[in-house]
Amino acid sequence: MTQSIALNQMSKMRFHGMMEAYRTILDSNRHHDLNPEELVNHLLQAEWEERENKKIDRLYRTAKFRYSATVEELEFSPQRGLDKMHILRLADMSFVKRKENVLVTGATGSGKSYIASALGNQACMQGIRTQYHNTTKLFSKLRMMKADGSYLKEIARIEKQDLLILDDFGIQQLDEMARMALLEIIEDRHGRASTIVVSQLPVTKWFETIGDSTIADAILDRMVHTAHRIELKGESMRKKR
Repeated sequence: MTQSIALNQMSKMRFHGMMEAYRTILDSNRHHDLNPEELVNHLLQAEWEERENKKIDRLYRTAKFRYSATVEELEFSPQRGLDKMHILRLADMSFVKRKENVLVTGATGSGKSYIASALGNQACMQGIRTQYHNTTKLFSKLRMMKADGSYLKEIARIEKQDLLILDDFGIQQLDEMARMALLEIIEDRHGRASTIVVSQLPVTKWFETIGDSTIADAILDRMVHTAHRIELKGESMRKKR
């Protein structure tokens, strides 16, 4: 098989990583220095890396994070209440494997959403299906979907995510529709997948924000039990910047 035919077949089979690696080897005239086993291993590694990078990019674009944040960029200090070892333990994503939740609370501008986005980005880097939502906008969207009949399809899509980020929880008092939607989401995910909940309200205020005591009990029992807590303190990070 000639080199041009091999490149053409790689292209047709969409082995783009392999094709680019082979073309680079030919251009640099290195193919004479590699034995068949080394060449095959090199091409397979290039194809695997290409597909992994595309998968990560797709996961990141689908997640729609609020911030393009990374764990390495976080500012750790006792004054913020942000413990570096705690974050690094969460960043290894073992909490997702254990189907555990993370609750991030703190004042407006304290960096809650940035931390959640950084953890979400880390999840995508590890191939974990992740989705970010502003909670108020999500409930508005689900309300409209109730009307056009696509509600159950969206709920099922949320359920499939390995990691769900609910940002700005508690900005508004939940009405009956939002309460039931939240209960359905949390019930579907309980013991099956992880959720990061971000709120400017302390967890002790969530009960009254949800409203109905029976439903609030059911939601908080599933959402808060054994959850990891990040409670931020101090002045607004936006003001500092």
